[in-house]
Amino acid sequence: MNNFIFQNPTKLIFGKDTISSLSSEIPYDKRILITFGGGSVRSNGVYDQLKEALKNHHYIEFWGIEANPDISTIRGAIELGKREKCDYILAVGGGSVIDGSKLIAAGILYDGDPWDIVLKRDWTKEKVLPLASVLTLPATGSEMNSGAVISNREKREKFAFYSKHPIVSVLDPSTTFTLPKHQIACGLADTYIHVMEQYLTTINQSPLMDRWSESILQTIIEIAPKALNGKEDYDAMSTFMLSATMALNGFTSMGVTQDWATHMIGHEITALLGLTHGHTLTIVLPGTMWVLREEKGEKILQYGKRVFGIDGDNKEETIKEIIEKTKNFFKSLGLKIKLSENGGDISTIEEISKRFRERNARYGENRSVNSEIAKEILLHVL
Repeated sequence: MNNFIFQNPTKLIFGKDTISSLSSEIPYDKRILITFGGGSVRSNGVYDQLKEALKNHHYIEFWGIEANPDISTIRGAIELGKREKCDYILAVGGGSVIDGSKLIAAGILYDGDPWDIVLKRDWTKEKVLPLASVLTLPATGSEMNSGAVISNREKREKFAFYSKHPIVSVLDPSTTFTLPKHQIACGLADTYIHVMEQYLTTINQSPLMDRWSESILQTIIEIAPKALNGKEDYDAMSTFMLSATMALNGFTSMGVTQDWATHMIGHEITALLGLTHGHTLTIVLPGTMWVLREEKGEKILQYGKRVFGIDGDNKEETIKEIIEKTKNFFKSLGLKIKLSENGGDISTIEEISKRFRERNARYGENRSVNSEIAKEILLHVL
């Protein structure tokens, strides 16, 4: 196991009717900028609960943070926050709203263009406004980590940056009951592949982290049908919501190497084709597993045996079977997992390869995923 330092300052408040806790969690003297997405919180009861919880607070509302939040939208929120002298941010929504709000919390205290913050990538040592969140769509783990991903649609770019953790995050699983099936499917996929990025590297690094990761993977497979069945299943959505948080709050990565090549390629697919982030990952991961089967082979075999119960004498054939089983799980979520099924073609692959080459990008635990390997991965899933 590698040396590591772990600190996660986010306070989780989990369960039914917990939005009311914000009344005491946020100081009364704060001028709050509340950020929202497209308005679903008006129909699922979250907005009314929020107004009741904050009836003795001063707050301003900003609506319209889209999926894969665009820098132009975030600029508007920052301008509003500066004009109203806001000194506290409350994000209400899914990972995109929380991601965008991390940039808003940084940008209100920054004199330049907030895209500078994204391009700098590491904003963890800079001053930002305090941020709280109410999670309504499990997927990204943004409610309990320091990461965020911001798009620049004008430039057809999408990059991650790192800032401060939310101070407090409220997770009420009943807020998920009105989510569209596709959003739930993408959230399940995102959760699954967040774990895979931290797990599917090499064997014998940390038995504890391996078992922790495998337990989340098995849990997502187990509860996916219940989460997708359209019924108000509080237990299933509780498990899904907490799994998504645990998948990317730093717990499963302690002392082990990480990959993230699938994510980096997936970000480019979103930037070029507009696909939901979690969906892009289901396209890329099978190609990543196959193309990198030499360096990841032993861990793929461990994954297949422990998660799916697959074991075989022929390494190559067993790896094929494990990848096929993984693909079938993604398909069971209702997702199309070929690039060509989702609007991509050879020109998409060439553009992504070109971007990797121009940035001299190298991803993966061994930094082996360069422009050419990224191209090979995408050709495999075309």
